[in-house]
Amino acid sequence: MYQITFSGCDFMFKTDPKLFSPLRLDGGTAAMLSLVEFTKGQRVLDLGCGYGIVGIIAARLVGEQNVVLVDVDPLAVELAQENTALNAVPGVTVYQSDGFAGFSDTDFDLILSNPPYHADFAVPKAFIENGFNRLRVGGRMYMVTKRRDWYKNKFVAIFGGVQIREIDGYYVFMAEKRSNLYSKKR
Repeated sequence: MYQITFSGCDFMFKTDPKLFSPLRLDGGTAAMLSLVEFTKGQRVLDLGCGYGIVGIIAARLVGEQNVVLVDVDPLAVELAQENTALNAVPGVTVYQSDGFAGFSDTDFDLILSNPPYHADFAVPKAFIENGFNRLRVGGRMYMVTKRRDWYKNKFVAIFGGVQIREIDGYYVFMAEKRSNLYSKKR
């Protein structure tokens, strides 16, 4: 278990050595969170939530009923649920799902993800393509990785453009959905 302070709020997270970044807030996640502007009432999806840090922070800032956490790993989902209670945001919805396969929620204002990027590109490809379809027009997707070119090209192909910021060796991508159709730059 560890504690962090973000945006003036204190958080406690129960973790497990089998999950990603069990001892502290991951540098990539911190980089991504430093760029996201949360507004009360936004609908937020923490895609690949792990033990729930991004979604739980979002819940405190936008309202717990507006936040959905999703992960494929049953242990991650179990700890995310425990951490919602531990951080007094029990109204957060937590799904066990392989990406978008196991739930149908749509019209998100923000989708935030720190996907596994040491494997092939199948997971982030599905996250980007399907994430586009789950955003409302005007919604934004943020993703953080240590790789640049493939992600840049994929975001441009789907969203028509992307903003990229490099922070401490991580690339944070932000793309906005401007219409209901994929980009014509495919």
